[in-house]
Amino acid sequence: MNINNSTWRQHALLLVLTLFYIESFVGRQIMAVMIEPIKAEFGASDAQMGLLTGLGFAIVFTLTGLSAGRLADRVNRTRLLAASALVWGIITALSGLTAGFISLLLMRMLVAVAEAPVTSASLSLLSDSYPIERRSFAISCFTSGATFAAIIALTLGAYWVELYGWRATFFIISTPALFIAFLLFFVMPEPMRGQFDALDSQAIKPAPATLSNGFRASTKSLLKRKDYVLLVAASAIATLGANAFGMWNATFLVRSHDLTLSQAGMMAGFAGGGAAAIGILLSGYLADRIAKRKGVLWLPILGHMLGWLFLVIYFLWPKGLANEYSFAGIPFAMLFCTLASFFSVWWVSPSLTLLTSLVPTTQRALAISMQTVLITFLGLGVGPMLVGVLSELFNDFAGVESLRYALLFSSCTTLVSVLLLIKLKAYRAAQLNKNIQ
Repeated sequence: MNINNSTWRQHALLLVLTLFYIESFVGRQIMAVMIEPIKAEFGASDAQMGLLTGLGFAIVFTLTGLSAGRLADRVNRTRLLAASALVWGIITALSGLTAGFISLLLMRMLVAVAEAPVTSASLSLLSDSYPIERRSFAISCFTSGATFAAIIALTLGAYWVELYGWRATFFIISTPALFIAFLLFFVMPEPMRGQFDALDSQAIKPAPATLSNGFRASTKSLLKRKDYVLLVAASAIATLGANAFGMWNATFLVRSHDLTLSQAGMMAGFAGGGAAAIGILLSGYLADRIAKRKGVLWLPILGHMLGWLFLVIYFLWPKGLANEYSFAGIPFAMLFCTLASFFSVWWVSPSLTLLTSLVPTTQRALAISMQTVLITFLGLGVGPMLVGVLSELFNDFAGVESLRYALLFSSCTTLVSVLLLIKLKAYRAAQLNKNIQ
């Protein structure tokens, strides 16, 4: 096999992995449009719905994610993902048969277990399918699945829930997972681990590792790598404010720009999700074509700064200002929401590509899972809850606009990510100079 060219099998694998990633995120994000009907049927409180839609999932994912990543370093990854897709589809379908809040919460927790290997095993497979000079765009195609999932969940999902009910919608979204499981088990190839590592001249070569390393030893060795720790911390902190923005954006448009829930969902889905999808793909292309001359980290840093700037403008933009210059029914502020969504995801594919070159092949899935676990816990669990708490605290002086200032406050965590990336850039430059000398 000529490892300098990605064959149709690698592209097919990328497509199937991306479809599974989209499927898993549709399952997460569709809960946003199921809140009201589930709450009404089970008589649940807002706090219970917060546990159901975010924190309950995030806690279980955090507890199982590292073990799933370590497993992906040891077993056939396509078979592991096939089993994950099969279990995910079955549990999601069973969610539509639950009799009460507790049983539905348990189903959501089991879905988290099934999803645990998805990101780490998929990115490990892509790292062994594409050489470093093509890897960023491949990873950007994969990670853009989350933004396309947001569009599907907020538009088609809302339509299905309204037309068929939330129970039948679980059956609808579970079906593709069964087909994906079939493809992963019977059709998709398992690439040779580490086949492109010897060609990666840009990476700082990690210390060798073997499959005999235990879980604790592997985790400890990764945490000793300053560059890895800085990169993971920067990525996780970036999601704290970004995911809170994604979760609360539709509500913000309803409260602060007087849109209906359906209008807000459509705008948040198409403007925010669509712009983010384009931003991820473009950043992957730029990382492959341009970043090698200037270093890959300038893309996340630039994206964070521009994304945060437009996000601040979006949150502070007064209701109705300059609406006459936009399309009918669309607030002019959505221009800044679109730009913020476009730039704020520039960190994703360059950072993940760098991560795959920092760690040994036999620890790659574990390294990715450690990042994914922290991102999920902070982004899906802590971020949205933090905004909710801040909104209540700010209610005394801001009233109906309390959510605006809560989102503005949480967005400032992006600046911490920028500082960590600048520190990482300086550290890598020093290490490269040291190796040259």
